[in-house]
Amino acid sequence: MIASLIICGVTCLLMIASILFFPKIRIKGHEINTYWIITVTGALILIITHTANISDVRSALTADTAINPLKILVLFISMTILSIFLDEVGFFSYLAALTLEKAGKSQYALFMYLYGIVSVLTVFTSNDIIILTFTPFICYFAKNASISPIPYLFAEFIAANTWSMALIIGNPTNIYLATANGIGFADYFIKMLIPTITAGIVSFSVLFLIFRKQLSKPIVPAKTDAIIKDKLLLYVGIIHLALCTVLLAISSYINIEMYYVSLGFAVSLALCVLLISFARKRKPVELLDCLKRSPWQLIPFVLSMFVMILALSENGVTSKIDDLLAGGDEVFSFGITSFASANIINNIPMSVLFSSIAEPLNGLAKTKAIYASVVGSNLGAFLTPVGALAGIMWSSILRFQKVKFSFGDFVKYGAAVSVPTVLATLTVLEMEL
Repeated sequence: MIASLIICGVTCLLMIASILFFPKIRIKGHEINTYWIITVTGALILIITHTANISDVRSALTADTAINPLKILVLFISMTILSIFLDEVGFFSYLAALTLEKAGKSQYALFMYLYGIVSVLTVFTSNDIIILTFTPFICYFAKNASISPIPYLFAEFIAANTWSMALIIGNPTNIYLATANGIGFADYFIKMLIPTITAGIVSFSVLFLIFRKQLSKPIVPAKTDAIIKDKLLLYVGIIHLALCTVLLAISSYINIEMYYVSLGFAVSLALCVLLISFARKRKPVELLDCLKRSPWQLIPFVLSMFVMILALSENGVTSKIDDLLAGGDEVFSFGITSFASANIINNIPMSVLFSSIAEPLNGLAKTKAIYASVVGSNLGAFLTPVGALAGIMWSSILRFQKVKFSFGDFVKYGAAVSVPTVLATLTVLEMEL
């Protein structure tokens, strides 16, 4: 037990240090994220020292069960490809430009429009994609309109990590926690709709109170050039994403696993784009760029974290944590501890860990624990930049755009928004369950 705790603990600490101090390394002109290299190293040490049983790892990766991390990764990566493709044809930047134009000279209107469009898009795509797409755009228009980008950047970040709770596909943590515990697309949506709306109302209200003075100044209109690069490819992308979402919603009723649905539509999209490009006698540039941007580094990261959680489970650590959480109400005990843990070990490892901790529970207790952990995994991103991969990406974009927003600034604003939002959301979830 002690060996697994030390190896996993040191790995998580080094991972957080890498995110804060040396997020990327350059090898032969290519930038590589360091966080997944560290976690893979930790997982290999566990296997080499026999702290994690290699046969158990192999069995887990080949098992035909919902908890198989390969199925979860296929679901997330394929849904991400559908979303990134829409970004490549200019869909998200076009909507952002329309939002700015619609707001006119009012920062209040722009703030509300931006929060709304980010919220809606996040529900049907994913928080990571929206943050990668909208953050540079916000920095651009704020600079040209001579206004502070901070209210909009933070509102975008909060909206993306609030409304990502609504559907399973909104966040990889939702996908893991739900599918690993046999929760279907429709059941998840029914349970999480009201808590998500609650979180959205509370977080927006707090954001508006924090930034109301900055938003009182008028906007100097700034022209933004955003066009749809290829309308045919846009329609193909939207149709694939829409049909995929519908089939995911009914997948549990027609007995098709969700990862088959998302993978099928991702492959179909690729084939359609290739055929169109062949007919036009040109390279499928949008598809190639989409594949380059896809988060392939999540594969070694999630698999290595899965190995670490498996080692902790085999050595009795997760059962000890379960004993500590037992006795109280699962919604608040799992919700608050998962929220805090996400900011110590990141929300993806936290979700793998808490799914394992909740495994011995049964019935309503397990349902409460899983949904509360979903809340913690999404809203945990509010508190510090290391709470989620979305926060890491968001902070790196701000540094590249030379927007001053320190770790302390993030925690100051994040605490003000996250504490009331988490408490309100968990309270509604408790009443609902």
